[in-house]
This record gives sequence, C-alpha cells and structure tokens, in this order.
Amino acid sequence: MNLAQFFWQGDALARGVALLLLAMSVSSWVVILWKTWLLHRASRDVDRCIAAFWQAGNIDDARQTIKAFDREALVAPMVDAIKIETTPTLAGAGGLQTQLTRVLRNALHQALTKLQHGQVLLATVGATAPFVGLLGTVWGIYHALIGIATAGQVTIDKISGPVGESLIMTAAGLAVAIPAVLAYNVLGRSVARIEAELEGFARDLRELVGYTSTPL
Repeated sequence: MNLAQFFWQGDALARGVALLLLAMSVSSWVVILWKTWLLHRASRDVDRCIAAFWQAGNIDDARQTIKAFDREALVAPMVDAIKIETTPTLAGAGGLQTQLTRVLRNALHQALTKLQHGQVLLATVGATAPFVGLLGTVWGIYHALIGIATAGQVTIDKISGPVGESLIMTAAGLAVAIPAVLAYNVLGRSVARIEAELEGFARDLRELVGYTSTPL
C-alpha cells in the first residue's frame, strides 16, 4: 500500500492529521531555508558594517557606508538613533545618557525582532509534531481494533497490517519534528552570535556619544 492509498483509506480525522503534518513540514522547511539564507547574509553584513563604522573618518561617512552594506537594516538604525534631537516631550527629558540608552535599546530590539522571526514556528513544530503524529497513530489503532472485533477472528495479518499503517503517523510526526528542533538549535546559535555583536556595538556607540557629550 502506498501513501496515497493510505491517505484515502483513512477517515476525516486521519486525513486531517496527515494534512496538518504536511503543512507543518512545509512551513518549517520554508522557515529553515529562509532563515539560513537570512542569517548567513546578516552575519556578514553586521561584521562589515561594524568594521566600516570604526574605519570611517566621521559619523556622516560611517552612516553612508553602512547603508550600502546593511541589507537587512540591522546596524544602520542604531547609528541613526544616536542623532538625538531635543524635543519638548518626555522623550527629550533626562540627560544624554538616558536618551541614548532608550533610543539604542529600541533600535536593538527592532533588529533582534527581525533576527528571531520564525523561531517560534520552529519551536512549536518541534514540540507538537510528535504528539500530532501520535494522535493519528492512536486513532488508527482504535479503528484497527474495532475492525478486528467486528471480524470476530484475530490473526497476525489482520493485526500487523492496520497497526503498521497507523504507526506511519508516529514516524511522520518524528520526521516533521526532528528537522525543526535541529534547525531551531542551530539557527538559535547564529541569532545569539549576531545578537551579541549588536549588543556590543550598541554599548560602544553609547560610550562614544557619551564621551563626546554631544549627539553625533
């Protein structure tokens, strides 16, 4: 029996579980491929932007150079944020260090939101896919036992076939969950590394502007 026959032989719940696992698998692989490409590019851009900033002669030159490198807009907003303008609002209240801390924190949070996008989906798929597959397995075994009881005669071939087909759902759930969990851990390490680079750069910017005592 091939997978198509197995799918159409099941009832509405079995088909729903199979379609749900398929949707989870497709969505997780889309996120995996997209985030792998995104983080690889972002890692290179962040390193190039930070190096270009410290090699620039002044802040204006650094801004122009960074915008050419920063394709994901992770570093440029942080550099733009240090150009603080005095306003007659609570945003302009407090000293320079207070304002710098706030604007850099906001810019950093925006960058981290971009980097962490999709991680929740991978974590959700990795945590729930085995249980979704197990639901399909339990439901399939239940129907197999009902069929055996109705037949009134128990033989190995009547048990092994339906139970084996039901266990396919468990294997499918694991096949969906394992790549999602592995990708979550691997991509999470890449996100953490880039996050550490951005946090260190934000602290350096704050000290630089605070040292000059004037917004740049």
